[in-house]
Amino acid sequence: MQENIIVGLDIGSRSIKMAAGELVVTGDKEQLHILGAVEVPSEGIKKGVISNVEDVISSISICRDRLERVMNIPIERIYASVNTNQLLCQESRGLVGVGRPNGEIVGEDTYRALEQAQTVVRPSNYEILHVIPKGYSVDGQPNIKDPIGMTGIRLEVDAFLIQMPLTHLKNLTKCIHRTTMEIDDVVLGILANAESMLTPKQKDFGAAVIDIGAATTGVAVYEEGDLIHLAILPIGSDYITQDINLCFKISLEIAEKLKIKYGSASPKNVSKKEEINLINEGYGEEEIISRKALTEIIEARVEEIFSKVNAELIKVGLAGLLPAGAVLCGGGAKLEGIVELAKKELKLPVSIGYPLDVSSVSEKISDPSFSTAISLVKWGSLNQDFSVDTVKKIMHKLKGFAGKGLTILRGGFKSIWK
Repeated sequence: MQENIIVGLDIGSRSIKMAAGELVVTGDKEQLHILGAVEVPSEGIKKGVISNVEDVISSISICRDRLERVMNIPIERIYASVNTNQLLCQESRGLVGVGRPNGEIVGEDTYRALEQAQTVVRPSNYEILHVIPKGYSVDGQPNIKDPIGMTGIRLEVDAFLIQMPLTHLKNLTKCIHRTTMEIDDVVLGILANAESMLTPKQKDFGAAVIDIGAATTGVAVYEEGDLIHLAILPIGSDYITQDINLCFKISLEIAEKLKIKYGSASPKNVSKKEEINLINEGYGEEEIISRKALTEIIEARVEEIFSKVNAELIKVGLAGLLPAGAVLCGGGAKLEGIVELAKKELKLPVSIGYPLDVSSVSEKISDPSFSTAISLVKWGSLNQDFSVDTVKKIMHKLKGFAGKGLTILRGGFKSIWK
């Protein structure tokens, strides 16, 4: 039985990854320990969108089988990531009267305020995925992070709503349920990474998480402890592969090999004399190419990715103004020289990010491409006290995401019902 094992499922355009972990006691505190992580190529997904349900089901099933062999237990429930560049984000406000006669604010009051914040006009084909409270006001007193236990008459909440196409959510859940697995939660991948990799102090100072995937790049920006901006850009590391494919007129498979084996985002560190013989990489005939030319192609595309990221920071007036800098994750973050190029383009401190307070004997924990799968396990560890039935009851979630929709709050449901 799976019991206390938490499993994260990251469905990407290039690969599907699963990670499993459990909370273990170390000294006087609990720590998440990753027990295993696996990866298989993904089929049926193009640019983050499901294009063939049967192929996706098959890929998920193969990945699940591999993890079950590693864990030697059946996998029955998972936390799944979702990713699309068709996100809609907006700020909203909810206002309710305090329910108790003595005016004491309890978890139910904050929940009702957040429910009220969801009563906004939105496209009929969109569903609210996350409702993130930014701050509360009690009887007009603003900037309250946790109003529970306070006394008042009127409670207001400023919330950040994340919405995405209902069709995308339905197709994702259908694929997972067809593998006979249950879904504990569906989480936006970039949000899981940000919550897993940033410390409260970094969020207070101002920081960004940049998740460079195969088909998309996610950006989450924090300031004064709050998520203030979120974007999924329709460009990722597969675009680098396509550039190499077109410039050298080779197959995408060989182009991907060259990117991984010889790629760098810093041509200045590569000698003009360095050459690559394509026959050694599976090409049908002997052909020599310049490694420096390869890295110049890569640099141009990575510069474009970071220019688009910087455009998102400009939207919120924080370009070059995040003291805690930017944290990179995702498979694209493995590219040699990418940190230096990011520093140059974003004019910020930049580092590779890893999930915090997580241990493992597997080297996958240090692989940026597994960051989302492991971050989903971390997300699940913060919410494991709540069963799926409890969450469904609380959020009035109906089959097919009708009604209130799938709503996940920062800090988990614990923050509401404690």
